[in-house]
Amino acid sequence: MRILIILIFLLSNSFADETTDFKNLIIKKDQKKYEDLSFLDSDKKQVNLDDYRGKLVLLNFWASWCAPCKEEMPSLDSLQSNKNLNNLQIFPINVGQDNKKKAKDFFEELDIQTLNIYFDTTITLAKKFQLRGIPTTILINKDGYEFARIIGSIDFESQKFIQWLSKYN
Repeated sequence: MRILIILIFLLSNSFADETTDFKNLIIKKDQKKYEDLSFLDSDKKQVNLDDYRGKLVLLNFWASWCAPCKEEMPSLDSLQSNKNLNNLQIFPINVGQDNKKKAKDFFEELDIQTLNIYFDTTITLAKKFQLRGIPTTILINKDGYEFARIIGSIDFESQKFIQWLSKYN
């Protein structure tokens, strides 16, 4: 009986999704491609993710009133300037109904230097991704497929995270 249990365990692990040390990182076994992913920049110009094919895209959904968002935003800013991830494009997308001034004040308070502010004021994008809370980060590969998501905050400066992410760069 023990041999059968061990065999089942070994076989099931050989077909399992990729595992990581991050409790809130979900690797998608069945990657999903989304159509018509667009949102607004701080000048209310539409940004379409199809224009970023060939890049590793990180969409981070946040709001100024969200304490975990505030905690992780500086490390997200640092991640954008990481020279080992030169094919990475980060879009921090405000879904908190914050106006431009409030979002800008949030970035200034945290001394965010490398990131721009984007908005999903109609929550259309958040609904497409079926977000259940913020912060949530969606990772999209070079072919336009969501391959992972982070539910909750994470230290984007963690060497383990950077090493894991660099496999997709």
